[in-house]
Amino acid sequence: MKEEVRKVKLASPRMAASAGDTRNLALRMMKEALDEEREAIFAANRADLKQAEADAVAAPILKRLKFDEGKLRDVSSGIQDLIAMEDPLFQTQLWRELDEGLVLKRVSCPIGVIGVIFEARPDALVQISALCIKSGNCVILKGGSEARRTNKKLFEVISAAVQKAGLPENCMMQLEDRSEIRELLDCHGLVDLLIPRGSNAFVQYIMDNTKIPVMGHADGICHIYVDKDADIGKAVPIIVDAKTQYVSACNAVETLLVHRDIAREFLPELKATLDEKGVEVRGTEEVVAIIPCSAATAADDSTEYLDYILSVKLVEDVQEAIDHINYFGSHHTDSIVTENQETAELFMNLVDSAGVYQNCSTRFADGYRYGFGAEVGISTGKIHARGPVGLEGLLSYKYRLYGNGQIVGDYASGKKQFHFRDIK
Repeated sequence: MKEEVRKVKLASPRMAASAGDTRNLALRMMKEALDEEREAIFAANRADLKQAEADAVAAPILKRLKFDEGKLRDVSSGIQDLIAMEDPLFQTQLWRELDEGLVLKRVSCPIGVIGVIFEARPDALVQISALCIKSGNCVILKGGSEARRTNKKLFEVISAAVQKAGLPENCMMQLEDRSEIRELLDCHGLVDLLIPRGSNAFVQYIMDNTKIPVMGHADGICHIYVDKDADIGKAVPIIVDAKTQYVSACNAVETLLVHRDIAREFLPELKATLDEKGVEVRGTEEVVAIIPCSAATAADDSTEYLDYILSVKLVEDVQEAIDHINYFGSHHTDSIVTENQETAELFMNLVDSAGVYQNCSTRFADGYRYGFGAEVGISTGKIHARGPVGLEGLLSYKYRLYGNGQIVGDYASGKKQFHFRDIK
């Protein structure tokens, strides 16, 4: 497999130098090809779903696995958004004259070869491919085994369209067997970045077994804190949306923190609505004393359910909520519901997460909803990229220095002096 990866690496300079018009053409042809091959793609997906059901795959995974008209419409919209965006490559970020006739530029460029290992979500393969095409990156894709047939068909359709548009032959590669992940991890020097998407244990395994830089997140333990100054009319639909709009997403809320001062008024109304949606509430002793629900355990504080389950805890004030989130959370996305702007600012300043929200659902943590076109994943780290990783997160930069015979010795001896003047 390493020789195949080497071909991708050799294609990356040509991919990085490709014209924006060529990359946009590839995206247009990709979108058209997906539409033309929709029935074959849906048939492959039905076969995957049938096999998953026979294998008793969990309901949240089945929901992610489905690729239907709605999913095709969403990914097509994302591709169109990417086409409309300005070319992110060759953008001058710094332009400085160091001395007369000695000019420095910092220019955006792709990272190079990106390996993405993702869960059983066929739409993720389309989104990742589109982002890498727009950003001039070569990509190695490994999707979840449950979506094997769908991913194979999608890759065939996309890679054919990309090559037809004139992009390098080996700019995309697909891995199908789980054993190939181990081989990919050994491709240090050929792969520039790995983005794993999956369980905490899986992401940690990737980090522990490769020298390739890794960017990504594991658990999505997201919180909503309902403050004493919250508008309950806003709080209930926000929580219901964050929990049930797409229950198996990493940005779905898992833990609800409620200020004690409003608990007796707020919790019964919330519980009635959650009951209608089929959500199981797991509460602390204080919560159980107010509403009928299951008793929470210590494990609930640090559990990503990806299911119709919500743990609820009462807190004394915003600071206790902040401390709980920073200790038990996964630094993904956390929201406060309050009409007190000072409290909201304190929450946003002190909660150490990639996304901090006021009076809205955690489900907004998404590259498409941020206007990025799509995302390759969400990073909870702080180096290079954070939050939904769209085009910007897939870019690096290089320094270009234009001279006219200058040598460092003249500046070291004092014969010449730098004057550092920004041109732009």
